[in-house]
Amino acid sequence: MSYRSKSASPSPAARITDQIIDRLEAGTKPWVKPWRGGTVSRPLRACGIPYRGMNVFWLWMIADLNGYASPYWMTYAQAVKLGAQVRKGEKSTIAIFYKSYAKEVAASEGDDVEEETRRVLKSYAVFNADQIDGLDSRFYPARDLALVEPEGRKTELDAFFARIPAQLRHMGAAAYYEPSADRITMPLPELFSGYDHYYATLAHELSHWTGHGSRLGRDLKNRFGSAAYAAEELVAELSSAMLGAELGLPVAHLDSHASYIDHWLRLLREDDRAILTAAARAEEASALLLRLGGWTAHETSVAELEEAA
Repeated sequence: MSYRSKSASPSPAARITDQIIDRLEAGTKPWVKPWRGGTVSRPLRACGIPYRGMNVFWLWMIADLNGYASPYWMTYAQAVKLGAQVRKGEKSTIAIFYKSYAKEVAASEGDDVEEETRRVLKSYAVFNADQIDGLDSRFYPARDLALVEPEGRKTELDAFFARIPAQLRHMGAAAYYEPSADRITMPLPELFSGYDHYYATLAHELSHWTGHGSRLGRDLKNRFGSAAYAAEELVAELSSAMLGAELGLPVAHLDSHASYIDHWLRLLREDDRAILTAAARAEEASALLLRLGGWTAHETSVAELEEAA
């Protein structure tokens, strides 16, 4: 059974795996971030006991995606018991646990039966303290990271990126492009060590944005780990490098990109023209962004670039 199954009621394991795959397909490992900030404590229950196992990484990911600062998670009933109230419209996520039960099974010999202990994965709904009003102040720890604007902001680069008509939102602690929503999500600039790395990361995600069907029409729908997906990441990597050369930016160096190296090597070994194709598509992507941003760039079709190569 595929984890990507869209059944009416996916199992807790499938639900978690689907969202982790989505984050990987978006170009980021949920547990590795190249920017400062985000949740650093283990997720905590209302009583202060830390979550363990997969709940740690899962609740970290949900907190990062939604910009939650509190490490505390609790059920609706626990919030009410504490004299608090989940805000109207807030959506819960799940925490998981294993429930053991005894099942009678036939003995290996004879007609006797014996009990066998089995475990089944269960889930329950939880909310982050940031979704709840009226909790004691201890549930809202003071941020240990002041949101200070990093160095390197440039008016001309702000203007360049502002002219590109991409839908951009700032939230959480993950950078990714969603083809279905045609939208880029970025962490706040204050969470980067410098504006140059913020601009470089944005350039990478905008390079993916150029591949939408309404623009350059590249294949953006293949799963993480596929050759087509590795090729698209290579295009975005090369495109952002070309943009960096024009705009004076460092190449985006997201830690998650190390996970593509094996796929890139496999891709290049299987097709000695793959890098030429990727470079041509990257040239086309960077040229589109430079034109939209007001930079002068010579636009050439992919076919012309591949022929020239």
